[in-house]
Amino acid sequence: KIKSICLTGPTLIGSLEILGKGYVGVVVLVKRGNKEVALKIRRTDSQRQNMKNESILLKLVNSVNVGPKIIDVSKNFLVMEYVEGDKFSDWIEMLKGAGSVKKLKTTIKNILEDCFRLDQIQFDHGELSNISKHVIVGKNKATLIDFESSSTKRRPSNVTSITQAFFIGSGIAKQTQKIYKNSSKEKIILALKNYKQEKTRANFETLLKILKL
Repeated sequence: KIKSICLTGPTLIGSLEILGKGYVGVVVLVKRGNKEVALKIRRTDSQRQNMKNESILLKLVNSVNVGPKIIDVSKNFLVMEYVEGDKFSDWIEMLKGAGSVKKLKTTIKNILEDCFRLDQIQFDHGELSNISKHVIVGKNKATLIDFESSSTKRRPSNVTSITQAFFIGSGIAKQTQKIYKNSSKEKIILALKNYKQEKTRANFETLLKILKL
């Protein structure tokens, strides 16, 4: 039973602060008993008829220890663990001083390990080329969020997409390079090609070495 709604978060709808907004729903912070949890509310203009499919996908990623834990679901609502922290893009902006390199490497490695586990169960997140919205960095760990565009029917490219976003493509890649110097793009792309052909642990470990993780 939901006791109350806490209007707080980095996203604005009108003048209301919420945790996030997607094509399918909006996410708000609520109190359930004495615990703060995240509530995803299906948008009335969404093409999805209910939240069932997303809850099935979330249970699947939870089975390999990825994503916010699912708590409950109904036709229009999905209750899950509240992941406290900053969006990756905000977190890396604030990353300064001693220990920055270690923190960044640990965070990226943890997320890559999550992505490897998703690849192994043939699960594709679908939006990992845009890290800033889909990785939350908390005090103790980083978490992948927002599985509304995920699929088990596509060929998974979680490790590939997120490695390109972290090290090759976007503005995030430039920020990563500023904090620690990485291997050449050519070396990274070659390791990714090998991994893409065979998503084995050995090829994944080789990629981690090239990324200096």
